[in-house]
Amino acid sequence: MRPALGHAANRTSPLEPELLSRGLVPTPARLARWVSLALLTLFALAALQAWLALRPGLQSLTHLPPLGAMPEAEPVAGPTPLAPGTLSRAFTPEVQAWAPAIQRWSAAYRLDPNLVATVMQIESCGHPTAVSGAGARGLFQVMPFHFAPGEDPLDPDTNALRGLSYLAGSFDLAQGRLDLALAGYNGGHGVISRPPAAWPTETQRYVYWGTGVLADIETGAMTSARLQQWLEAGGASLCRRAAEALGLGS
Repeated sequence: MRPALGHAANRTSPLEPELLSRGLVPTPARLARWVSLALLTLFALAALQAWLALRPGLQSLTHLPPLGAMPEAEPVAGPTPLAPGTLSRAFTPEVQAWAPAIQRWSAAYRLDPNLVATVMQIESCGHPTAVSGAGARGLFQVMPFHFAPGEDPLDPDTNALRGLSYLAGSFDLAQGRLDLALAGYNGGHGVISRPPAAWPTETQRYVYWGTGVLADIETGAMTSARLQQWLEAGGASLCRRAAEALGLGS
């Protein structure tokens, strides 16, 4: 009798035991091992390919110098602070014309030449015979009562003697504070002990101009924004008269 179809379909082949013994027919466990080996092989090939692609870059990293030997970034060039005793080039040409005398006077009265030049800049812009409406005279705009009988207030050395002696005294009373020293020069030594709010308006402006110019100059800059502001506020007309008196070309 012919066996039923369903029974024949589930029957083991006569060759299957032999094939299983030789490992030619995969069991579920053996199939899982084959799949794992195949995945590991693919992963290894991918890793090898990635390493080959990165190898040139890795080789270049091995040739970098030690950290201490790495070149430093170039610093950005900026203004160089002035050496002590050096007169700034930021002052106007009318004041620069007095540079040798300024150096000589600053040494004689132990004052910074840029402080001396700043006072000259604001007072007269280098005009040796300037006379203000209040009667102040010369390069440093010294009031007549500071001169001894027979002295010529418009003589540059005499004017510097009286003006810079007073400035040096103001600096000493101010204990080296620039703002107070400038206030004392403009408003009289008596204002040094007063708060800035009690200074005359002219003295407040004077300190504003002077401290700003000197702050710009101390950086080593070749120009001063505060000096330019002073020129635009009316100083330019004073400098034009100074240039005419000194015979400087426009």
